[in-house]
Amino acid sequence: MQTTLRWIPGSEGPAFGQEELTLLAARVREPAYIIRSGDNGAFGLGLGGSVVPAVNGDVSGNPLAAMLPALYPEWLGGGAFTQAHGVRFAYIAGEMANGIATARMVIAMAKAGMLGFFGAAGLPLDRVQANLDVIQAELDPLGLPWGINLIHTPNEPAMEEHIVDLYLGRGVKRVSASAFMGLTPSIVRYACSGLTLDASGMIRRRNHLFAKISRPEVARPFMSPAPEKILADLVKRGLLTAEEARLAAYVPLAEDITVEADSGGHTDNRPLTALFPIIMRLRDDLQQQYRYASPIRVGASGGLGTPAAVAAAFALGAAYVMTGSVNQSAIESGLSDEGRAMLATAGLADVIMAPAADMFEQGVKVQVLKHGTLFSSRGFQLLDLYRSYNRIEDLPENVRLKLEKEVFQASLEQIWADTVRFFEKREPGQLERAAREPKHKMALIFRWYLGKASRWAIDGTQERKLDYQIWCGPAMGSFNAWAAGSFLEQPQNRTVVQIACNLLEGAAVITRAQQLRSYGLPVPAQAFDYKPRMFQL
Repeated sequence: MQTTLRWIPGSEGPAFGQEELTLLAARVREPAYIIRSGDNGAFGLGLGGSVVPAVNGDVSGNPLAAMLPALYPEWLGGGAFTQAHGVRFAYIAGEMANGIATARMVIAMAKAGMLGFFGAAGLPLDRVQANLDVIQAELDPLGLPWGINLIHTPNEPAMEEHIVDLYLGRGVKRVSASAFMGLTPSIVRYACSGLTLDASGMIRRRNHLFAKISRPEVARPFMSPAPEKILADLVKRGLLTAEEARLAAYVPLAEDITVEADSGGHTDNRPLTALFPIIMRLRDDLQQQYRYASPIRVGASGGLGTPAAVAAAFALGAAYVMTGSVNQSAIESGLSDEGRAMLATAGLADVIMAPAADMFEQGVKVQVLKHGTLFSSRGFQLLDLYRSYNRIEDLPENVRLKLEKEVFQASLEQIWADTVRFFEKREPGQLERAAREPKHKMALIFRWYLGKASRWAIDGTQERKLDYQIWCGPAMGSFNAWAAGSFLEQPQNRTVVQIACNLLEGAAVITRAQQLRSYGLPVPAQAFDYKPRMFQL
């Protein structure tokens, strides 16, 4: 006796045509049955109904070729990330600097079951503290998770220490570290503070460090236990306990590693499909070497502006995804209306690299919007002058006058006076260095423009619109092309939650379409073209 399985339709019949297959393939929350036609053996798709054994000559229903369980956006990325951080979705709205990732954005993400990081980079301590007040008052009573940024500031090490002091004092449990080229005592102190053993002998961590990296050599220290020398020094200074330092030898410094591909802001412009597998291999090697009790979670960021890109990131093995540029165009973004409107019309190629304000002297660059702004060309003009001259006084008179008229729109003496007022409050050591090193003084003057250009875009300063610095990667252009013709085309309809829900839902639909295709179903191309729709959470 030969027993096979057959699918018996319920209230809805099977789909064999392209239009019907597209509609059924998008219903990812229902189990899917890949069947064969009794007439010509063609593959089809069925939802609902029942599966029964067919004995001998039973020809009711359709022969069953494969079954797929229901697929939910909540399941993308696996459960390790969502369980570790108490969120519904493995999705993060990243920490766009200067408060562009606002407290409002962080709160909206948390209430939607996702994770948001406040963009603290570039803000003075009092502004960071004020935003912490808002976030903690709203989310901590609800027990909802959230995070904040810590950016490496090699030119202002004291600032980095002050920020960590603030975070530890305020009980900040999640920090995303960015632009680090190596470990500093501050980042080690944050990650290792609060390490304890529970009753079962498992190491528990109070603080969760997310490390945003784009190179294996930078990823390795974050995926390894904290260096003994730094730990010993922190214990000697009374900044860590001996027990915290001892336990730090058995856990990675960061359990969440965000692989940053071609993104807005600081970026190495690496393709995700080239970079991500290398970091995953490194993770596996270090996991084998150190035998961590909990494997490191590796997430993906950079270039994630469409459902297909998000689906591809999860297909690569990402435990979570982090979006950036696309959230800058959301109404919760700290960017001005003018800046968001510029982003909403950006194309795929409307981005360019430009000198970074925070690491100008090292020649580090950031990716910014090119369309509608002269920021990049003027930034490179300043970098060329910095490399060509040793003192601001060495600039030729015609060059100086052109800078004052076109770039600074003020005398260099006025710019220096403004710079002095800024660093007197933020980090006086910079002024002491400038007094000793004329070239550093020139760098601080040039950094005035690079720093102000971001603020002008945030404030919507009309007379400086041509100088707007808007951090942006190619994901923005791909998002705009995908959103065209939908409700998300208009900037006023772009909320961070609607963007996230559509990217995740679309990623689930595309993942299901690929699953079906891999089992032999002739999935139409339209099944991979998810259109944005309004979500109610």
